[in-house]
Amino acid sequence: MAQILPPCPPNSFSLNSTVCVCNPGYFMNPARNDCTLFTASPNEWAVGSGVEYGPFFPETIFSFDSIKKFTQSQAIFLEATMVVLVSWLAFCLAVRFGKIDGGRTIWFRIRWWISRWDVCYATRHWLDDRKVVTKRKTELGGSFSVASWILFIGLLAALLYQIITKRTVEVHKIKPANGPDLSSFINDMEFNITTISSMSCSHLRGLGTLVTGTPGFVDYRVSPLSIFASYYCQNTSRGPTVTLKCSNCQVPRDGYYISWQFVDLQNDPATAVGFQFNLTAKKHGDNKHVSFVTGILKSRGNMDERPNTFRGADVNVLKFHLFPRVYRNLNNLSLLQPLFRDFLPGSSFFETSQLKTSLQSSKDGLINTTLHVNFISDYIVEIDNENALGPVGFLSNVGGLYVFCITVFFYCMLLFEHRIKKLRREDAVLRDIRSRRRAQLRWDKLRKYVMYTWGPDDLDGEGKYSTKEQSCGKSFHGIGSLRKQKTQSRMDSIKIDKSIGSTIETKIIPGATQTEMVKTRLAQGTSDLERKLSKSEGAYVLEHGEKKVSSSSYKGHSSQNHVLLPDEIKNPLPPVPEFPMDGGANISDIQRNLQNMYDYNVCLRERFMDVQSMLDDLLQKTSPTNTHPT
Repeated sequence: MAQILPPCPPNSFSLNSTVCVCNPGYFMNPARNDCTLFTASPNEWAVGSGVEYGPFFPETIFSFDSIKKFTQSQAIFLEATMVVLVSWLAFCLAVRFGKIDGGRTIWFRIRWWISRWDVCYATRHWLDDRKVVTKRKTELGGSFSVASWILFIGLLAALLYQIITKRTVEVHKIKPANGPDLSSFINDMEFNITTISSMSCSHLRGLGTLVTGTPGFVDYRVSPLSIFASYYCQNTSRGPTVTLKCSNCQVPRDGYYISWQFVDLQNDPATAVGFQFNLTAKKHGDNKHVSFVTGILKSRGNMDERPNTFRGADVNVLKFHLFPRVYRNLNNLSLLQPLFRDFLPGSSFFETSQLKTSLQSSKDGLINTTLHVNFISDYIVEIDNENALGPVGFLSNVGGLYVFCITVFFYCMLLFEHRIKKLRREDAVLRDIRSRRRAQLRWDKLRKYVMYTWGPDDLDGEGKYSTKEQSCGKSFHGIGSLRKQKTQSRMDSIKIDKSIGSTIETKIIPGATQTEMVKTRLAQGTSDLERKLSKSEGAYVLEHGEKKVSSSSYKGHSSQNHVLLPDEIKNPLPPVPEFPMDGGANISDIQRNLQNMYDYNVCLRERFMDVQSMLDDLLQKTSPTNTHPT
């Protein structure tokens, strides 16, 4: 009974109703048991010399390749520097248009701190002839100092980028090779050639012969492969891999060939869709420096993108070169550099019908593969690396950048100060404003302390005396409150003699009745006087000694009673004009002094009017009454 074949997977066809074969360009994937299209990526090609140059940094910290892709050139650093520089200069220009207001605004503080940053041009400003050089920190100098540092840092970043990207130069020197030089190239080499297919190592045949020289010439030799290298085959997920290892071996002076074939097995034809190779070389006993070349080959060296399958009698040749190199900078390290030279594809099929016909032909039942390795022994390359910029060169470049940045803005500052004379003394202006502001703040603190210490009831919400309380014997500002307390202490120690009415004598007016009437009226006048004195809040004191009031002292009434007024009326001292300690004065100080003088004059006028009214009332009440006897 005939065996029933299960249906073939997609992208395959049935061969003689017994086996399924993938279409050209597809190979059987044993994991999924289906036909997979073979693709090759250019990223799988790589060549490494095994020697790196320049400073080494962890890739996770400094990814210079990523930085290079992002920046592309030094232009990004220069553009960023110019943007920051223009922004800073525009900010400094805008701050100069802010209001100063005697140093109370934020704009003045910003301008002051900008002037404090003048670290580059503090002694290089505009100077008069025969003047001592002094340190002058100006706003213009601070702006240009920061600008010079911004430019310097930007140029330094561009220089470091150049050093990192072009930190070393590899110098190659070629010299003719001789026997002793070539004998020093004793390397460990390994060749791995994978035939990408659904085959296994059981298809391998003919591996074990080494051919050297050129066929047809006298140098042609055939020898066992085992005298040159050890070899074996290993099954992988992509197909059988042929491995050749040569440990501590001397490479033949000429090219050599190693060939093998994959043949058809029963119900398992020999087909392949590509080749993958990996060749490495290193000095014996040195695992640090390993040169290599790796890649994947398709039809016609990756130039024809059509899917195809290799099969047939024509040979697939993989050509490689072994290039001798001597690294003088690494203790004369002799290292062979494997390089991929060319790929000559053998028999291949692009159409399904052609592949099906080849599978039915017995002469096409194999895949011939030849590894051609050519040892370039005519010349030796001596390699040395030179730093693009050494320590001395780096320091000289940094110094040149610093001098350039300082000089550019120094010239700009001299140009500004030459054209605008106001800028030559702007440091003195800022210092004067700051000094006046600090002196005013300290004086306000001192004055407030004195006022709170000796006159806490005389402060309003702003720490000043109210207008109502700036009268009647009280000091107007500051230390004058000491006089106020002395005056009040004298007022407390003096009492008004309420018996003033008892000292008044009448000499002219006859009769006891009239005398008692005059005494009564004088007593009433005295009480009025005391009441008015109390209303004046202790602004003046009416002192009375032991003098007697005589009625004969009134003018126009030589025979009438005379009353002696108090000996002394104490008046407040005039206010002392106040000005700042630094000698300057503004309009607010003058207005405040004029207001104090005006209040003082108003107080004196009120006292004068009260005393005059009191005297008028007292004279009217104590004047003699003209009576006629009946």
